[in-house]
Amino acid sequence: MERFAQTAQRIASNPGKLEKIAVLASYFRALDDADLIAASRFFTGNPFAARDRRTLSIGGRTIVEVARRVWGFDDAALGSSYRATGDLGAALGPLVRPPIDAMLFYDRLMPATLDVLFGEIAQASGKHANRRREAVLERILRACDDSMVATYVIKIVTGDLRVGLREGLVLDAIASAFDADGAWVRRGLMACGDVGAVAVAAKNGSLDELRVEYGTPIGFMLATPVSYGETYTELAGDAWLVEDKFDGVRIQAHLRDGHVALFSRRLNDVTAAYPEVAAALATLSRDAIFDGEIVAIRDERVQPFRTLQTRLQRKIVDESLRAEVPVAYVVFDLLALDGDLLIDEPLTRRRERLADLFAAGTHLKLSPFDRFDESTPAQVNERFEAARARGNEGLMLKRAGAPYLPGRRGKWWLKLKRELSTLDVVVVAVEWGHGKRSAVLSDYTFAVRGKRGALLTIGKAYSGLTDSEIAALTPWFLDHRLPLEQQRAKARSHEIPVEPKIVLEVAFDIIAQSDLHESGFSLRFPRIVRIRDDKSPEDIDTIERVVEIYREMLTREG
Repeated sequence: MERFAQTAQRIASNPGKLEKIAVLASYFRALDDADLIAASRFFTGNPFAARDRRTLSIGGRTIVEVARRVWGFDDAALGSSYRATGDLGAALGPLVRPPIDAMLFYDRLMPATLDVLFGEIAQASGKHANRRREAVLERILRACDDSMVATYVIKIVTGDLRVGLREGLVLDAIASAFDADGAWVRRGLMACGDVGAVAVAAKNGSLDELRVEYGTPIGFMLATPVSYGETYTELAGDAWLVEDKFDGVRIQAHLRDGHVALFSRRLNDVTAAYPEVAAALATLSRDAIFDGEIVAIRDERVQPFRTLQTRLQRKIVDESLRAEVPVAYVVFDLLALDGDLLIDEPLTRRRERLADLFAAGTHLKLSPFDRFDESTPAQVNERFEAARARGNEGLMLKRAGAPYLPGRRGKWWLKLKRELSTLDVVVVAVEWGHGKRSAVLSDYTFAVRGKRGALLTIGKAYSGLTDSEIAALTPWFLDHRLPLEQQRAKARSHEIPVEPKIVLEVAFDIIAQSDLHESGFSLRFPRIVRIRDDKSPEDIDTIERVVEIYREMLTREG
């Protein structure tokens, strides 16, 4: 793991995309197959392949307790280091020292051996599972005889590598290392869901042998927001499919041999929450992967998202809840059919093949669409208003010839929505970002003002500001952290509470009642509009204004 850690450190300290790829490709070329499989997975920030449903089930507290047992460090040193970085690996790494009670560890810690030990942790079950997990973790930490190795091993355990690598760059490095076609490398990952298997296939020249792995979610294609207005220059010179944007939950459905798996946008298995949808899909006669939206529906009309919220995160859905909140899966794309991955086919062809697969029913529907060969702003706005009248969020505009590009946000798909409102809020806590933002504080928890001036949290946003704005704010936040005695009682462990002085204007699509935040409300899809340097914290919006917006929203829906 020494070379892995050194490579990770070089990547983290190098801002250039091409340089990162070159460093990682050089490392990959030097590995045997077993180490290549494990290391390529680890560099995506995960201990296991995407298709692998295993988890380590080890929390930060357990990691700290085991590390303290092995290295005997001072808690005060850990606390100050963690508050400065917000990164458990970076905080614990410098505290490495020879184990208090040295033991023999016969295996040199390599990516492949670490992968085997992770497997032992994931397999631990039963009455003494936690004890067995801790015992294996202790073996791992005892083998970390270098602070840099310990840092990155713990980062892998926590799933938070923070070296500025996105999955796409790992794939680019695999293609570069083995002179493989980048498109085939990406296609291979979408098919099999294991970057390790893709790396070995690229090395051995067998990418064309990778097949669709049903039950392994594919990254979702994303849409670029477009503001409602009088001109839509993005639509010029091309044919578009236009369909309603539904106010529900994006779901990818996998069907093979009558077995159904439903995956959320975060690629979590949520099949148990929607048994009627799974049952409807199980009646189809072909193996397929669908993309669509699960919505609450009554009398053929889509209900507001807040109606669906009672079904979210449910592991058991009884008959009474199914009757109270009936749902349907509105399918709008076909990603695979039988053994073929269809993502390179144009959207119109995928929709034709989708239409041949099933007829609409109670819990399974096809998303209707129109074709715009020559659209005018007036046509788009008229279609938008019609979608809103049907109770939907807005419009999706998709190029007729678009391939399906997982994880991409470009001009192939556009989403047209109208913001509900904006609020002026104050930042009360920050968090370190991920990927290219791993070295800056880019995630902001914000609050409105309650009775007697109390600050009540209402949401968290991480989009809207430029990289330069975030970079400028990071040292300010670090210099204005709150002392322990002034921190909010409900602050989460990974948050850094800060002085409430930075005012933001935040836009959002929906406001809902929620126990998640101190205000009793949460904002759906909050986006930072701008920093309000012209406003002081005393000028932010109040809980009364939040209630007013909420009631106005309910009136419009009703």
